[in-house]
Amino acid sequence: MELTGSQILIECFKEQGVDTVFGYPGGAILNVYDELYKHSDEIRHILTSHEQGASHAADGYARATGKVGVCLATSGPGATNLVTGIATAYMDSVPMVAITCNVGKGLLGRDSFQEVDISGITMPITKHNFIIKDAEALAPALRKAFAIARSGRPGPVLVDITKNATADKAEYEYRKPEEPKRVTDTIKEEDIEKALEMIQKAERPFIFVGGGSVISGASEAVNAFAHKVHAPVCDSLMGKGAFNGTDPLYTGMLGMHGTKASNFGVAHCDLLITLGARFSDRVTGDTNRFAKKAKILQIDIDPAEINKNVLVNGSVIGDVKSVLDILNEKLPELKHDAWVEEVEALKNQYPLKFDDDRLTGPYVVEELYRVTKGDAVITTEVGQNQMWAAQYYKYKEPRTFLTSGGLGTMGYGLGASIGAKIGRPDKTVVNVAGDGCFRMNMNEIATAARYNVPIIELVLNNHVLGMVRQWQTLYYGERYSATVLNDQVDFVKLAEAMGAVGIRVTKKDEVAPAIEKAISLGRPVVLECVIDSDDKVFPMMSPGAPLEETFDADDLKK
Repeated sequence: MELTGSQILIECFKEQGVDTVFGYPGGAILNVYDELYKHSDEIRHILTSHEQGASHAADGYARATGKVGVCLATSGPGATNLVTGIATAYMDSVPMVAITCNVGKGLLGRDSFQEVDISGITMPITKHNFIIKDAEALAPALRKAFAIARSGRPGPVLVDITKNATADKAEYEYRKPEEPKRVTDTIKEEDIEKALEMIQKAERPFIFVGGGSVISGASEAVNAFAHKVHAPVCDSLMGKGAFNGTDPLYTGMLGMHGTKASNFGVAHCDLLITLGARFSDRVTGDTNRFAKKAKILQIDIDPAEINKNVLVNGSVIGDVKSVLDILNEKLPELKHDAWVEEVEALKNQYPLKFDDDRLTGPYVVEELYRVTKGDAVITTEVGQNQMWAAQYYKYKEPRTFLTSGGLGTMGYGLGASIGAKIGRPDKTVVNVAGDGCFRMNMNEIATAARYNVPIIELVLNNHVLGMVRQWQTLYYGERYSATVLNDQVDFVKLAEAMGAVGIRVTKKDEVAPAIEKAISLGRPVVLECVIDSDDKVFPMMSPGAPLEETFDADDLKK
């Protein structure tokens, strides 16, 4: 049948199972929005306060559900406002399709009103992108876009459509999308045999779980593997929840703000088994001194990650779940009692701790964990709030901790929490934020209020840019250049002005009742917890230092 380009776009959305899109209209994309209006009973459109909020919401929706997130924007500044969100998704391998509309084909390349080469701008931060100038090319490109976004190592794809292509007509015929196939053809028998040999020879193995384990749906396989190998387990920021954070074998996060048990354990293991992690500099510190006593076995879907940051002794390229299924079938039950007890002693010797005499970020996160029984979806901003949420909330399941790991995007979490709550309405969704990050995209509280999306924006307000201030304290002689936010912004009044509920907490005994109230209201809530400006995230490893030099507040006093 013959349809306009805009109608084809909507039909392709329906083909791909899209039920929600996030966006902001404008002149070049008006034809698409006119068609969305006619299909509002089939596809829900969430009008965000800013295009960046739309991209983060699509990202949060994708991470929480495992589906492809979709965001829309018009030409020029509308399209460029998506760039930060696209880059965030790219760095963390999030499946997302960004639809932008451009000026008409005849106006391209003439510096026309609101014209920008968004395809050129986003080329380095997308898996692929398309420029569609004719309606006939639209359906094939959209189908490819969704397939590319969700296949292999996922990521964002941009489709830029000229306005004439949204209005012109072309033939359309329904096609059922192909289910994405797991990458298994790269799994070589000799690599599996070497991996098995390395694992069985090890006396002090340590397992490092990364975001690829979440993406591949490998959680059950990871848990089975850890117990079969009988090895302690640490994770990256992106890997949280792939291994049960309440399991006795779990030692906490690895890296700059990882636990001493994880950092010291990896420094002294003889085999580091890495499952879907890319050895970020925030994890390794000095790569020349990273896990020097260990052989390294890396399992990853992306061959480009092998030997990129850290040289490894063995690797298996392929879908993490598929590889672990093979290894779990072939491995005998192993025992490493002395090693597991040694790492358990490290956990007991170096527990996470904070000043319990006053209201602090860690105390708030621990209370959040207790009240929600560890069953909430937690999104975060970036900085101290992010690290405390990673350290003090125990993640038992994958897709329950959503954070900007690779790009470190301040302002990510609020939009992501809206997308996550829409994707997982059965879950309590809390965005753990700092006051600096909240200022970045606080306008999305109005979005949550407009649609009555009952997210909780938990603001740890220390009136400073906390993580930057921490570095200024430790490395810049306490010169607090442009990091003090001690002004007159009232977050409670701000929340109320936007149609949400505002609650302020200044004492420890107020925290749990405030969280319980926020959950019970069934409305968007801004819960402000006022903490000290000089609270710090510990443990910490200085940039470029080895894991063995991780320090905490007690070490600084000494």
